[in-house]
Amino acid sequence: MSPLQALIAEVPQTGRVRWIGVRPQSRSQMIELDAVEARLEAGLTGDHARPGVRNARQVTLLQWEHLAVINSLMARPADQPVLAQDLRRNIVVSGINLFSLKGRRFKIGQAIFETTGWCQPCARLENNLGPGTFQAVRGHGGITARVLQSGIIRLDDTVSVEPVPDSGYAPFNVR
Repeated sequence: MSPLQALIAEVPQTGRVRWIGVRPQSRSQMIELDAVEARLEAGLTGDHARPGVRNARQVTLLQWEHLAVINSLMARPADQPVLAQDLRRNIVVSGINLFSLKGRRFKIGQAIFETTGWCQPCARLENNLGPGTFQAVRGHGGITARVLQSGIIRLDDTVSVEPVPDSGYAPFNVR
């Protein structure tokens, strides 16, 4: 293993769940929760994500620290910030760089997830939050994941990287 590969493989940080939300239907408002069940091959209870092992977007995650960046890039006044629910992601975490989870399995509360890709902004965000939203969120939209082990997730639960399996695990490709 090269020194760079060793640095990429080691993720000493642990994160914390700062916000949880689901949307019962595709275009409905987010419902803020204190706890949620992550279900194998189905995503989060109460969320509209399409079930199935092939659905790479069962759960979406956002970096808490990126909210300040997005607000700054949008030049939002302090009394009108973009909030976690405005960006329509399911789980917002702090303290761990979500990009360090690329190609990794990670645990939140009792549930285990597998990173499946980057979560890019959509045009709907621009319509909902105003001009400049799309560009402000680019690179700060978080990640998508699928549920590998069911479990309950609560606010303030720990987010930690799972050990890399010996074989049969291929990280997603990003160009």
